[in-house]
Amino acid sequence: MEIRNYIEKAKQGDQVAFTYLLDHYWNEVYGFMLKRTENETDSEDITIETFSKAFDKIATYNPEFQFNTWLIAIAKNVHIDMLRKKKSTLFVEITDEEDQQAYNIADSSPSAEDDLITEQNLSRLLQFIKELKPHYQEVIQLRYFQEMSYQEIAEQLKEPLSNVKIKLLRAKKLLAEIIESKS
Repeated sequence: MEIRNYIEKAKQGDQVAFTYLLDHYWNEVYGFMLKRTENETDSEDITIETFSKAFDKIATYNPEFQFNTWLIAIAKNVHIDMLRKKKSTLFVEITDEEDQQAYNIADSSPSAEDDLITEQNLSRLLQFIKELKPHYQEVIQLRYFQEMSYQEIAEQLKEPLSNVKIKLLRAKKLLAEIIESKS
């Protein structure tokens, strides 16, 4: 009965209820994905994305089903989407002429233009990140630029793991909104 109360509060936008649900179901969703992916980083990313989608769509949750079953279904879909993205980037149709041109290129290192484009994109991303509040900037920096695990971030910030997960979830959402508004 207690879980249903938290779900109802979460539907009303209660952040404490969101945090409780994240803490309560994190290990179950993460463990399920870890068995499927056998990759801790992918599992963490999928789990974060799962909770993000679940909290965005919590109003559509049907209480006739178990909440964890609903979360696992979302996690499976996030995983499938991730696999599709990876697959689509692996297989690109190229013509024989393009294949020959690629073969004729002697140096595979990035050109000055490639470096400039990468630098400009990174610079733009960093500008967007600077628009976030400092505590969100910090978790983005630690996770994606220093490639720290959630546990390492929690230890560095001396904060509970659940706080780190929530901060990162919010930071990614806010960053996506900033990027979308500027595009």
